Parts: sequence; C-alpha cells; structure tokens
Amino acid sequence: MSSHLEVFKPAGRELVPLGGERVTLGKASGNDIALEHDETVSRLHAVFENLGAAWSIRDMGSRNGTYLNGEKITAERVLHSGDEVRVGKSRLIFWMVHDPADGRRDEQTVSAQPLEAPPRLTRREDDVLVALCRPLVSDDPFPEPASVKAMAGELFVTEAAVKQHLQNLYDKFAIPTEGDRRVRLANEALRRGAVTLAQLRDSAT
Repeated sequence: MSSHLEVFKPAGRELVPLGGERVTLGKASGNDIALEHDETVSRLHAVFENLGAAWSIRDMGSRNGTYLNGEKITAERVLHSGDEVRVGKSRLIFWMVHDPADGRRDEQTVSAQPLEAPPRLTRREDDVLVALCRPLVSDDPFPEPASVKAMAGELFVTEAAVKQHLQNLYDKFAIPTEGDRRVRLANEALRRGAVTLAQLRDSAT
C-alpha cells in the first residue's frame, strides 16, 4: 500500500508520493514539500511520519497552526484516506492507494474509474451531495463545502431536513465523527464517484 498527497498550488494540483521515514512540509525550499508561494506557512510547518501501515501528521510549532478536516491539531494525528490538511492558506488531501498484490481490502485512492462504488442514494440525498460539493468548482483557491444554511436555501427545505440527510450520508459513506464531517463527506463523495466535477460544473451553470 502506498500513499500520496494532493497539493493545491496556484499553478494547479500536484500529486506528491509519500515515502521514507518522514516527509517535511513548509515554506523553506529545503522541505520535501515546499510551499514557497504561501507567506502564511512557517519555514518548517509540519511533518508527516511513516508509521508502517499508516501515516501521521504533526505540527512543528508553526505560526498559524495545522488543521486536519477543519480542526486545529495539538498533537500527532493518524491520517485516513480523504483527510484534508490545511497549513496557512494551503490545502492538501491525503490519499492511500490499495495495492491488489497485498491481498487485502485497504483504503483506495481517487482515480478516473473509482475502485470503490458509492453507496445507493435516494434522489434527495444525491441533491444534498451536489449542493454540498458545488462550491468545490468555484474560482476560490481554497473552497469550502456548502453550509447547512446554504444547502437548505438552495434546495428549498429546512435546515433540520438537510441535517437529517447529511446524517444519513455520513452513515452511508462511513464518515468518522471527529473533525469537519462535511469536508470529509465531500472528499469521499468525489473520490468514490458519487459526485463528479463535470456534474458540479454543469449544475453550476
């Protein structure tokens, strides 16, 4: 099983394989992942540690903190496929790639043809997912999934109804309870092909 980071930079998206015992992240050019364009990132901002069967992330006393799925971390945290990391103004997504030679079912990465089919959704759940993910195709370099209030307004339903649909979607996609669940759900929906970028662009026009 291998892992990589999807790094969003002004020039576009970059895929960075994770290897060795540790991978450093920061503004200084000597880092394994150098975010020299981002003045809000510390010279050595965070470190990814290889735990063997998994990877973790640790903040190195950075000026602006390290966020995992919207939550500021204060200690080392183990990463799961689809986790979103924010450092300064920069956004990264951690992916784990399943190796069929392992003979095990591990977490899989995003691909043109999703390796793991999405769960069966109702029409309304599908509408909520599209509304949740639509801001991800905006011109904002650091997009956030739609808020419950925004989704309710777009779908002409109550916020309570949106929250209920979201809870059903969290269950169907097995989204952990910690961190920002809307971010994880959006990433997981895109990874598994429940929502496509083309679909979001079409619905936004």
